[in-house]
Amino acid sequence: MDFGEFSPLKEFVVDANESLKFKLVEKASDLDGDNNSFPPEMTHQIYGENEVIFGYKDLRINLMMSSGSLQSFLSYSYGQKVDPAKTDGVKADDVIDPLIKILAPGSFTENKDEFIKYLASTKETGFRPMGELLHNFKSKDDETFEVYMCTEATPGFREYHQRLQAWIMFYIDAASFIDIDDENWRFFLLFKKHGVSGGEQHYSVAGYMTVYEYYAYGRTQNMKRPRISQMLILPTYQRKGLGASLINSVYRYYWKDTSVVDITVEDPSDNFVRLRDFVDTENCLKLEAYAKDKVLAGFTEDMTKEAAAKLKLCKKQARRVYEIIRLKYTSMKDADAYKGYRLDVKKRLNAPYQKEQDQFEKLKKHLKPEELASVMLNLTDREQRLEMLNNQFSDLEEHYRKVLEKVAAA
Repeated sequence: MDFGEFSPLKEFVVDANESLKFKLVEKASDLDGDNNSFPPEMTHQIYGENEVIFGYKDLRINLMMSSGSLQSFLSYSYGQKVDPAKTDGVKADDVIDPLIKILAPGSFTENKDEFIKYLASTKETGFRPMGELLHNFKSKDDETFEVYMCTEATPGFREYHQRLQAWIMFYIDAASFIDIDDENWRFFLLFKKHGVSGGEQHYSVAGYMTVYEYYAYGRTQNMKRPRISQMLILPTYQRKGLGASLINSVYRYYWKDTSVVDITVEDPSDNFVRLRDFVDTENCLKLEAYAKDKVLAGFTEDMTKEAAAKLKLCKKQARRVYEIIRLKYTSMKDADAYKGYRLDVKKRLNAPYQKEQDQFEKLKKHLKPEELASVMLNLTDREQRLEMLNNQFSDLEEHYRKVLEKVAAA
């Protein structure tokens, strides 16, 4: 239906990202006001590609979750709603049903009194994390956090995971729910622990990470390659260094496992790439192979071996971290040193193009003129390649510097 610029119904089209608000609550008084509420990053997986809702003015949708057990309360309000009798039968969109479809059965209510009663019940006040406690630590704000590992066989986790996974639809693009029946999945949950100095304790979920343990083909029997699939730190807990702490907790879990070849990442977002580079750089700076004098001398097999043995990094990531650390130790006042760094990185970036050129040179001798012309159409010419290479390096250097700024501030 067209609600274009001149449509009289355009004023009833609202932005779903602005209308929807979330809140994690611990007690009844948390329900009132906008304190600690936060918006979604996306809603196209719920309300459609255009992320709009039709039929309302001043629409406000609230999805509140108890911070521990993740029981939900759904409500919405509006200033005005379209009248089908005055709009040729055009009805307002359903606001609540698309949300219900992604929530676990029995995990929500639209009755506020019922939700308030639930918050005071032992189902919420007595909630405790399930699984194996891997790590506990203090945040920069001196808050206590704990990391737990669960599998599909962990008692009570299946139902809890159904409630937890709804969040990914709002914060991870192209997200899909996990088949929890697959025993190769591992789930790492981050919780804030309240009341640790006395009195009643309470746990609030702060984030989680999923890892799939792939078989390492070409290796000896029972070797595996854990691959990080999804990671989410809830907005309330972001910018506290918790993402790095969660990754390191997962790393430590696998570092001690002799059957793990390396830890990889599935289709990482730009934000996750930055976070991973930061964590890996901090960890590699503690390795002997990444000492200043060795890094400035160039990338070596010793770096690959030590990063793999102690940190479970693959060769590609070990090399990437080497480039970040070499930039750290390269003086911008020394033109020759910076030129050497730039050429070293560009040589790696140019490797695929050089391979393409080498293959072309071999093919030239065996191709007919018309075949040769066809192949040459698909080759990047030297000037284009140099421009692309310079742009690649500039983007990468900017990224590396931001990682190093975060390392310096940590």
